[in-house]
Amino acid sequence: MMTFLKSKNAILLFFLIALIVIFAALSGGGTLRPSNIINILQSITIVSLLTIGAGTLMIAGEIDLSLGGIGTMSSFVAALLLKQGVPWFAALVAAVAVGAFIGLINGFLVNELGFQSFIATLATASITTGAGYIFTSGLAVTIEDPTFRFIGNKLLFGYIPFSVLIAIIALIVYAMLLNKTKFGRSVYLVGGNRVAARLGGLKPKKVLYGLFINAGALAALAGTLLASKLLVANTVGITSSQFAGLTAAILGGISFGGGTGGMGGAIIGIMVLSCFNNGMTMVNIPPYWQTVASGALLLAAITLDFVTTSRRNKSEVKA
Repeated sequence: MMTFLKSKNAILLFFLIALIVIFAALSGGGTLRPSNIINILQSITIVSLLTIGAGTLMIAGEIDLSLGGIGTMSSFVAALLLKQGVPWFAALVAAVAVGAFIGLINGFLVNELGFQSFIATLATASITTGAGYIFTSGLAVTIEDPTFRFIGNKLLFGYIPFSVLIAIIALIVYAMLLNKTKFGRSVYLVGGNRVAARLGGLKPKKVLYGLFINAGALAALAGTLLASKLLVANTVGITSSQFAGLTAAILGGISFGGGTGGMGGAIIGIMVLSCFNNGMTMVNIPPYWQTVASGALLLAAITLDFVTTSRRNKSEVKA
C-alpha cells in the first residue's frame, strides 16, 4: 500500500480527484451530471485508442505523429465505402486495413531507410491529411448506415456509450499483452536498450513493424468511431486529438526515453486529460485559453517525464 502511495500513479490519481472536485465546485456540480459524464466517457474512446497506439510505440523508444492524419483519412475511406453500399463491417475492416498499411509504411521508413520516427511520421501525417482533402475535395461525407450509427451513439443501460466498451476492452487486452506475453516483454526490452535486445536474440525491427502497424490500425479505428458518433467524416476528424494520445501516455508514466510505463498509468492519464478538457468547457473557459491550458498540460507532462528519466538514469549510473 505504501509503495503505491509513493508511486507516480498515486500522485496522478490524487491529481485526478482534485480536478474532479475543483471543476465540480466551479461548475456548480455541472461536471457530475449524468449527461456530462456520458460526454466524458464518449471522449475517452478516441483518446484511449490513440494512447494505446502512441504509448506502445513510446515504450519501444519511438514516436508516431501521423495518427491524427491516418485516423481522419481512414474515416473517409469508411464513409465513402458506406455511401457506395458496401456493408458496414467490410467498410470498417477496409478503413482499419488502410490505417495498418500506412503504419507498415512508417515502419519501413524507420527500419529500412533509417529515418527518425519523428520525421518519418510527420511526413506521413502531411500526406494522409492532404489525401483526405483530395479524396473528398474538402467536403464532409455523411454516414447513413444505421448499424454504423449504432456503434458511435448507442447508450447501454441508458448511460454507458457502446463505443466505451471497445476502449475498455482494448485497454485490458493491451495491458495483458504488455505484462503477460513474450511480445510485451520484447517491447520493453527494445525500448530499454535496443542493442542489448538484439544481442539477446530479439528482432527489434520485427517488433517495431508490429507496433507501427498496430498504431495505424488503432488510429483508423478511432477515426471511424468518431465519424460514426458525429454521423459524418470531415477533414478535421481526429487530427485535433493527435497530441491528446501522447499527452495521456506521458501523464500516465510512459517515457519518451522508452522502456517504462504501461496501460495502468495510461488509463489514469486518459481520465485526467478528459476531465481537464471537459471541466474547462463546463466552466466556460474561452476556446483559445483552453488551447493554451492544454499546451501547458502537455509541457508539464513532458517536463515531468524529463525529470523522472534523468533521475532514473542517475540512479542507474550510481548502481
